[in-house]
Amino acid sequence: MPYVGSSIPRVEDGRFLSGRGRYVADHQRPRMLHVAFLRSPHPHARIRRIDTTAAQGVNGVVACVTGEMLTREARPLVAESRMRDYKATQWPVLALGKTRFVGEAMVAVLANDRYRAEDGVDAVTVEWEPLPVLDEVQVAMAEGAPLVHEEAGTNVLLTRTFAQGDVEAAFRDAPHVVGDRFRFHRHAPLPMENRTCLAEFEPAGGRLVVWSSTQVPGMLRDALAELLELPAHLVHVVAPDVGGGFGLKSAVYPEEIAVAALARRFGCAVKWVGDRREDLLASTQSWDESIEAELALEADGRLRGLRARIVCDVGAYSIYPWTASIEAIQVISFLPGPYRLPHYRGQAFGVATNKAPLGPYRGVGRPVATFVTETLLERGARRLGLDPAEIRRRNFIRPDELPYRSPSGVVWDSGSFAESLETACARIGYDELRAEQTRARMMVAGAAPPTPDDGGQERMRVAAHDSPRRWLGVGIASYVELTGIGSAIPASPGADISTGVEGATLRIDQSGTVTASFGLASHGQGHETTLAQVVADELRVRMDDVRIVHGDTAQGPVGSGTYASRSAVLGGGAAMLAARDLREKVLAIAAHLLEAAPDDLEMAQSAISVRGASERRVGLRAVARAAYAGLKRLPKGMEPGLEATRFYDPYFGTASNATHIAVVAVDPDTAGVSVLRYAVVEDGGRIINPLVAGGQVIGGVAQGVGAALLEEVVYENAQVMTASLMDYLVPTANEIPAVDVVHLDRRSPSTLGGFKGIGEGGTIGAPAAVANAVADALAPLGIEISELPITPERLFRLLRAAQGKDRAR
Repeated sequence: MPYVGSSIPRVEDGRFLSGRGRYVADHQRPRMLHVAFLRSPHPHARIRRIDTTAAQGVNGVVACVTGEMLTREARPLVAESRMRDYKATQWPVLALGKTRFVGEAMVAVLANDRYRAEDGVDAVTVEWEPLPVLDEVQVAMAEGAPLVHEEAGTNVLLTRTFAQGDVEAAFRDAPHVVGDRFRFHRHAPLPMENRTCLAEFEPAGGRLVVWSSTQVPGMLRDALAELLELPAHLVHVVAPDVGGGFGLKSAVYPEEIAVAALARRFGCAVKWVGDRREDLLASTQSWDESIEAELALEADGRLRGLRARIVCDVGAYSIYPWTASIEAIQVISFLPGPYRLPHYRGQAFGVATNKAPLGPYRGVGRPVATFVTETLLERGARRLGLDPAEIRRRNFIRPDELPYRSPSGVVWDSGSFAESLETACARIGYDELRAEQTRARMMVAGAAPPTPDDGGQERMRVAAHDSPRRWLGVGIASYVELTGIGSAIPASPGADISTGVEGATLRIDQSGTVTASFGLASHGQGHETTLAQVVADELRVRMDDVRIVHGDTAQGPVGSGTYASRSAVLGGGAAMLAARDLREKVLAIAAHLLEAAPDDLEMAQSAISVRGASERRVGLRAVARAAYAGLKRLPKGMEPGLEATRFYDPYFGTASNATHIAVVAVDPDTAGVSVLRYAVVEDGGRIINPLVAGGQVIGGVAQGVGAALLEEVVYENAQVMTASLMDYLVPTANEIPAVDVVHLDRRSPSTLGGFKGIGEGGTIGAPAAVANAVADALAPLGIEISELPITPERLFRLLRAAQGKDRAR
């Protein structure tokens, strides 16, 4: 039985569940110093004077270092872009001259332990000159507004427009137009492990070793080499076990550069373990867009055109290496969705404010785009009296139109859009739910509903929790996403960084163990299981004989890291190429040992045998020993050893798609929303491990439900009001229903192995599905949802406004 396609339990879970994972915080080094950062309490202020005298007198404090002291040792981060109308900004390792957001690091205090370092931070005094605060994009875009970065000359750091067809003509004569101003509030990625970093400098050889909770060890290594002006071969970055990332850890941060620079400055090991408050203040945040969008429709529901204007609050700095453009450009790239859309114009603005920098988060722009487009579709359906599923059926890209070039220029190589919708409707019992919804609405209105059969009564009990005062809503969201992208389409358009290639090195040692090394870095995806399945199948060895090494720039080939749903596609593709080369050599050596022709051999379960004569066989260990025994044991002219390195570039990448359906109950008395049922049908290509893939989808749905109903970074005058988990609300097991996940095994025509990416899909579809379900529940009241998250307070205000309109009538 092949390993790929099997639900094999994750091999790495043994150490995690037994508490034997090794995270950065677990690493100890001789003579190690601990660092704590003094962070700005002001969103925008000039630094007049820093006095560290008292701090240096604190017991255990070794040194206090300011930004000015590090300027000669570490250059600032600058995220460059080839995109027109983009303004690059410098992000100093420690604040220089002024601070631009609350939480920006400005002084590093080193001590014998973290507690004394924190005491030293408390003893530093700073003389401030507060500056005008920019906490809203409208204020920041206004003429004469104070500048976050004076050298940029403007707070608008980027503009970009995608256009196809004649949008104005499409709207001019459209029978129906629906539109609104949508708001998706700022969000914190919130991985379980906060950002951490440990750096050790070896003065004798000039070698720098950095352990970091990063998704991108290769990118971090390159950035350290450039900013510290070190040869790349002297910089070694290790991403050990990493407790979640969700995109937050795909950026390179000033703290990582500062810790490395301090290690070199003091010639020892320096460690920083961020706490939850630092994470919520100073790590990148996500979304934060205002979108004005309109959809033009024909009388039969077919789409005529879409136009949108997106203003994105990118915060104080352009993040490295993705730039300030990554979120806004992804929104306008994916607004057209999986639909035939002849006319489109999307315009995006990225505006600097005095908030934490905006960065990638699971889905990167696509949750926002999906929310807007899917909401407009459902409003169009209500306007036309169509079922929400039917309006999608009429507009999906058809199989005979693939590959399909979207209005933003993205090419969809494949897609099972209608199939995913129909399968999801069947799984959740869509027609029955609509009947139940009608019954529930009649109960609320006081009418006598028709009596359903017993099955209907049971579904009603589950759906309405036995409460006639709860309103039932059903929401659909369909989307398409670009995954496994190669060199032709960078993850961040215009970003000055190569992100299209990934490599794999496979080595078989004398014991017959296969070590597969990657530049990828796992932060919960299960690489040690899934990549081993790919290697074992392609090399025809036992999975127990495969060991996966990842996240170590000294052991793996050159690679960028883990982001953009690329690991299975690029890592798996590179592993397949390397395994094929290695298997060919194994068969050649085995043929020599068995005195047979290579074409007469077959390999399975770490053994090679002659076809039709299974007694003539040799194990992989014997072949490996021969490979390293010298030329006398090998075919004439063959080089000793068993090792292969291959790189894979899928160039354009491949499309994944899914349909989500959510069932919610809305309590008008408490303005509470409960998600009762949830179904996802996803086309993620050839599935390596359904168990792991299902976990990815469910985890993404949980985060998407949080985005729809709970999670919001709240700022008041650019001060963070949600700097702890007492204030920043995340979903628990109580808020997440059982998620029914179906994988459509529809292989990509564009990638080796037929793999597609699925890591972000759950988060892309869930906010829109839940929002549409809430709007569907409240449709009789004329309430529409245009702002996320749908907190009880916001919902209460919508309900009260609707009741006021009723009384006025």
